[in-house]
Amino acid sequence: MRKNLHILACLPLCLALHACSNLQFPGVYKLNIEQGNIITQEMVDQLKPGMSKEQVEFIMGRPLIKDTFNTERWDYVYSIERANQNQPREQHRITIFFEADKLKYFTGDFLPSSVSPENSEPSAS
Repeated sequence: MRKNLHILACLPLCLALHACSNLQFPGVYKLNIEQGNIITQEMVDQLKPGMSKEQVEFIMGRPLIKDTFNTERWDYVYSIERANQNQPREQHRITIFFEADKLKYFTGDFLPSSVSPENSEPSAS
């Protein structure tokens, strides 16, 4: 019986704390949180098969993930969480594949502007 009284006594306090957690304080500045490599359509449009790793790195920057066991694959990830809480978190990815240190193909959220979506799959070799 006594345990139930403790729970009932804590209930109003818990409800009050929960209600305060949803308050927006006026004048508080919130930042956009960006992480990873910025990826733009213009950058992707510059990528061409046969480019060297140095050329790809010049265009895209250093990859966020370089797999030590597979040096022929680079992964770029970019995410942004906007200060405006009404907008969902955005995330963009692109994976670049090389063969003999030359760009073979890439996959991800961006396609070259000159490629239609039907032709975006890499060719099977």
